[in-house]
Amino acid sequence: MRRRWIGKWCGVALAAAMASLALVASGAAAPSRTLHATFSSFPDYMDPQLSYTFEGWNAMYDTYIPLLTYRHAGGKAGAEVIPGLARELPQVSVDGKTYTVFLRKGLKYSNGQPVRASDFAFTIERMFRVGSGGFPFYMDIVGSERFLRRQSRAVSGISTDNRTGKIVIHLTRPRNDFTEKLALPFVALVPPGTPFWDRSADPPPATGPYAITSSIPGLGWTYERNPEWESNNGQLLPLLPSGHLDRIEVKVVRNGQAQVDSVERGKYDWMQNPPPSSRIAELRHRYLGTQFREQLTHSTYYFWMNTTKPPFNDLRVRRAVNYALDRNALARIYAGQISPSQQILPPGMPGYGKLNLYPFEMAKARAMIRRVHPADREITVWTDDESPNDEAGKYYAGTLRELGFKAHLKVLNADNYFTVIGNQATPDLDTGWSDWFEDYPHPNDFFQPLLSGESILQTNNGNFAEIDVPDLNQRIEQLDKQPGPIPEARYAALDHSYMKLAPWAPYGTRTLSTFVSKSIDLNKIIWNETFGADLTSFQFK
Repeated sequence: MRRRWIGKWCGVALAAAMASLALVASGAAAPSRTLHATFSSFPDYMDPQLSYTFEGWNAMYDTYIPLLTYRHAGGKAGAEVIPGLARELPQVSVDGKTYTVFLRKGLKYSNGQPVRASDFAFTIERMFRVGSGGFPFYMDIVGSERFLRRQSRAVSGISTDNRTGKIVIHLTRPRNDFTEKLALPFVALVPPGTPFWDRSADPPPATGPYAITSSIPGLGWTYERNPEWESNNGQLLPLLPSGHLDRIEVKVVRNGQAQVDSVERGKYDWMQNPPPSSRIAELRHRYLGTQFREQLTHSTYYFWMNTTKPPFNDLRVRRAVNYALDRNALARIYAGQISPSQQILPPGMPGYGKLNLYPFEMAKARAMIRRVHPADREITVWTDDESPNDEAGKYYAGTLRELGFKAHLKVLNADNYFTVIGNQATPDLDTGWSDWFEDYPHPNDFFQPLLSGESILQTNNGNFAEIDVPDLNQRIEQLDKQPGPIPEARYAALDHSYMKLAPWAPYGTRTLSTFVSKSIDLNKIIWNETFGADLTSFQFK
């Protein structure tokens, strides 16, 4: 998951934001009920239509609310789609191609502007116009393709009535996961007039309990209570909680060791990213259950290989790389926070069936490369600078060198890593590191945006391997429109088929951690599988 920033910022707002960041940095006394938090990187975008990273979705979960949303709960309960700005879940036609919802009455954005049914149509059109990485999820809306090609001025498959709040969405074909897609941040409503460019430096008005009142890309951002929430929450509670904090100040601190030390001292109340692997054992020993805990995720960590260019356009080379990967060594790099895996679907995801196609056999891998004797051995390996992803990238480059390749490691700032590797104009996109956390609890989410041919995009690309196999594309499409329960056996077979083609070398599923200061009640924090730690659940003791 991915980006950049564009936008104007007035001098007064900038000065105020810088002052708030300086207050956090200095450790000066803060207003009551203010949470001080730290992220190791700025989200790809602070814009709901554009953000496609775990950090970005975590940052905006309680700020921008779609028509539908996910229950504020942990475990399986947190995977339940519930009404958000809509009064109830959609009415779906018998043929599965028409969805009807009604907007709650009297809602307002944080700037006081009314929320209208027509804002949904604007939001969808804005998502297409800004080049969102999530737009393939919504290409089945009638008229979306014509709109994307600038052949029409509106998406014809959406009709709205501002008087009644009625929103009708027509699809070209049934999609059994479209309800879940309506709960993603890509379609969180923003007011008409929101510019068609990234708003990271001046985020759109909010519909959730918190509004982002200042944002300095690369440095940090601040939340305050949405002034319109009190008038909205009579309709939105109890499913959407109001939160316990008056203000949240977030600062980007790129040194993981410094983050841990600062949380221990109480300078920060929470670090969003995992601690460095070198500190995990210590934190488990000292704080497990009181200030530190770990939770499993539906995620896949992997190395992608560009299947369109040498040497990875040769299936034998890709398979050799998979045999050469010591997944247990990678688990050690992550201090046990990776459970080794050799496949696309993670444990716990419907359709998961354990695969063991590529046991670690370096001698076999070397022999395979000798037989292939690839002419192109110059390879650029990409990774980001967050620990231990940078260490995993170093390990991977070393493995490729053992196979006889001249691997050059390129380490990018985590703020824009996915923006760079997701832009096909970037040269030397040979192979590199990536991870994927579920967008929604359905196996299609691990195939359609990552491996289908239609998801190969010029910018905001998510199919880094650029694999485009017509038969597998068709199987993804057929499974996604199959009505009824999730066809788990067929998704397991799809996982097997892709791994036989080896566009990736997957190496594990991630366990993530929550580390807080002694002032925070760890037991009250809700961890949502899709969005991470829920800001509305943080409470001081």
